[in-house]
Amino acid sequence: MTAFDVSEERLALYLDYENLAIGARQAGLKFDMAPISDALAERGRLVVRRAYADWHLFSDDRASLVDHHVELIDIPQRSTHQRKNAADIKLAVDAMELALERSYVSTFVIGSGDSDFTPLVHKLRELDRRVIGIGIEGATSHLLPNSCDEFIFYDRLENVPGREARERRPAKGTPATATGPRTPSVDLAGLYRLVTQTLSGLQRSQSGPVTASALKRAILRKDPTFSESDYGFRAFVELLRHVESEGHIALGEGPAHGDPELVFPEKGGGDEDAFKTLVEVVRELTERNDAEPPLSGLKDHLRKRDPNFSEKAFGYSGFLQFCKAASARGLVELEWDDEDQEYYLRIPG
Repeated sequence: MTAFDVSEERLALYLDYENLAIGARQAGLKFDMAPISDALAERGRLVVRRAYADWHLFSDDRASLVDHHVELIDIPQRSTHQRKNAADIKLAVDAMELALERSYVSTFVIGSGDSDFTPLVHKLRELDRRVIGIGIEGATSHLLPNSCDEFIFYDRLENVPGREARERRPAKGTPATATGPRTPSVDLAGLYRLVTQTLSGLQRSQSGPVTASALKRAILRKDPTFSESDYGFRAFVELLRHVESEGHIALGEGPAHGDPELVFPEKGGGDEDAFKTLVEVVRELTERNDAEPPLSGLKDHLRKRDPNFSEKAFGYSGFLQFCKAASARGLVELEWDDEDQEYYLRIPG
C-alpha cells in the first residue's frame, strides 16, 4: 500500500539559477529556496529539483540549495555568453527528456524570467503537461508568463528574504520621514469584474455547475500571474467569500469540501445600483430631448455617470442583455423600431 495519493500532481522543478539570483539581487532581495518550496508544496509533490549555473560564481548559495534537496547541475564555461547558452540548453534538454520518459510527471516548474524558455513551455504544454513559471517581477520577459498555465512572481511569495527591508525603503521623491511599508493599490472593482465575467462565461460554455476550482483554473488561463494573495486573501475561497459579501456572486455546497459551487444571486449579482443609473439616464435623456433614447450610444451615457460601468461585471454578456434584464424587472421598456433597426427605451407609466 503506497503512502502517496496517486491522484496528486507530480512536479519537476528546473531553475535557471543565474537568472533568478541576479534578478533577485537587482530587486534588492536574496534568492532563497524556502518560499518556493512552500509554494510548490501546496500544488503537488516535488519529485525532481534541479538548478543550473556555474556554481563557482554562486558558491555561497550551494549549501542552502543542497539543504532543500536541489540537485546542482554545474555548467562551467570561459565565456559568459557561452555559459548562459549552455545552461539554458542543458535545462531545456533535461526537461524534455524527463517529459518523454516519465509520464507520471504532470507539472513542470521552470524558474526563469528569460523569454528563451518560451518554446520549451509551449512544447511541454503540447505534451499535455501543466507548466508553472517562476520569475522575478521586473526582470521577467512579458512573453513568458502568458505562455505558462500559472506564473509565480518570487517577490510576492511569503517570507522572501529582504522584501520587508525593501518595502520599508521610501520611494524616490518620497519625504525621508515617510517610513513603513507601502501598501500597493488593490483594484477590487477589477477583481469583481474578473470573477463575474469569468463565471458568466463558464455558465454559458458548460452545462454543469461551476465550482471554485474550475473558476480559478479559468482565471489563470486568462491571467497566469493571478494570485489571491495580491488582494490580501490567504485562499481563493476566502476571496470568493468576500466577493459574495459584496453581492456579486453566491456560494453553495460543492461536490468536494472546500470547493463550493458558484452562481449569481437571484437579485441579479449586485446590479441594483447599475439598474438605478440606467433608469436615471433614460429619464434624463427623454426629458432633455423630448424623445425616447436609442440603445446605441446609451452605454456611453452610463459611463459618463460611472466610468467603471460594465454589464459584464454583473454577469451579462452584452449591454442589450443588461437592458432586457432591466425590462424584465419592469424598470424600463424596450421597443424595436423596424425602420430605424434600433431599440428605444422608455420609463414605464
